[in-house]
Amino acid sequence: MATTTRRVATEEDLLAMPDDGQKYELVDGEIRVSPTGNRHGVVIAQLAALLVTFVKPRGLGFVIAGDAGFRLPNKNVRCPDVGFVSKGRFPNDKVPDDFGDLAPDLAVEVLSPHDRPRHVLDKVGEYLEAGVRLIWVIDPRHDRAVVYRSLSDVRELGPDGVLDGENVLPGFRCALRDILS
Repeated sequence: MATTTRRVATEEDLLAMPDDGQKYELVDGEIRVSPTGNRHGVVIAQLAALLVTFVKPRGLGFVIAGDAGFRLPNKNVRCPDVGFVSKGRFPNDKVPDDFGDLAPDLAVEVLSPHDRPRHVLDKVGEYLEAGVRLIWVIDPRHDRAVVYRSLSDVRELGPDGVLDGENVLPGFRCALRDILS
């Protein structure tokens, strides 16, 4: 019986992926692709714009787009659709040119029609294990979001719900309806 071995993908392989509108991550030595769509992009853009408008004038830190990656302690490079890193967490408060060696304080995942539920839950678990303090998983197709503070502190929001920055972004509040319309 013949066996085949698969080459383990590296960060260099991830950086070499084409700029083709797909979202790429390095997970357990494999490059994973997550096809997105226009609605996915609109939700991300609307939320990111609101976050930047809130964060920047207050000097709270950095809002980071989904094509940037975070090198997690398990060596996976995860790319939340939107991330937030508090001021003072990057060395010398400078955003690195490559992947950050830290987990964001806030990670936002916007589900696309092709996302596998198991992969999303794996990602949430990795974020929490790496120290992400707040996670929003937004589901545009079902007009809902799930908020994670831990595996036991989970809340579901319906279309009239409000995304709250809690102690990660105190004072930030966004009606889910506003970014889903």
